[in-house]
Amino acid sequence: MKTILLTGAGGGVGTFMRAELKGRYKLRLSDRSPLAECGPDEEFVQADLTDMDATRKAVAGVDGIIHLGGYSVEADWDTIHTANFIGTYNLYEAARLEGAKRVIFASSNHAVGFHERTNTIDHTTAPRPDSRYGLSKAFGESLSSLYADKYGVESMCIRIGNVGTEPIDVRRMSIWLSPRDLAQLVCIGLDHPDIKYEIVYGMSDNARSWWDNSNATRLGYKPQDKSEDFAEQILATKTSDTGNLIGDLKQGGDFVTFEAVDDPFKPGLK
Repeated sequence: MKTILLTGAGGGVGTFMRAELKGRYKLRLSDRSPLAECGPDEEFVQADLTDMDATRKAVAGVDGIIHLGGYSVEADWDTIHTANFIGTYNLYEAARLEGAKRVIFASSNHAVGFHERTNTIDHTTAPRPDSRYGLSKAFGESLSSLYADKYGVESMCIRIGNVGTEPIDVRRMSIWLSPRDLAQLVCIGLDHPDIKYEIVYGMSDNARSWWDNSNATRLGYKPQDKSEDFAEQILATKTSDTGNLIGDLKQGGDFVTFEAVDDPFKPGLK
């Protein structure tokens, strides 16, 4: 089996991936804090990705990397810069130095969150980040492109919607991603022989989606789960997402409206 480094292994998505990938790869688990225990075909390497020496030790000898590590919501600049900019750079530089040839980068829908929900966007759509967090994911996509073109570190960037066992509100019916569908995308990213640099959307079979995921389909992705199976129970109690007009028009939801002025083009607004 391939040996795969899973960063952010102690987080919610990392926990899902450990279960879904069990028996398929030898997993080297990494996080800033120790994990309770490791299962068969698992080992743990404690590493803070802002520490290059520790990151290189975690990466050394692996065949590929699933990069989930970092700060997963909006925060102040210092927090996002340290965890998501410096940490992601160190991860890719360590991959180059240690000879790891394939990285799966957990990007986010928030890299394109300022696009309108009425627009169907695909993998060629330019980023419109809705937050410092979204900006860090757009940076990670560009960094992945640089390392693929210049250094031969192959990457698949997954613009993840929302990972969970089921969608929990109206917005998430459009962006939901089940753990087993994410695992399928990750395996394609790790094992497909012809990937150099790709962007795909992390979504299940969602009838209400704003995304054209034909690039993932081209690579062999066939999602198994449908958000529409949960529509009746969600719509029975919820009709909108944020209750804010702008937030409900944009793909990023309340990430768009957090700290935002009411109208950035309003005359006389400083």
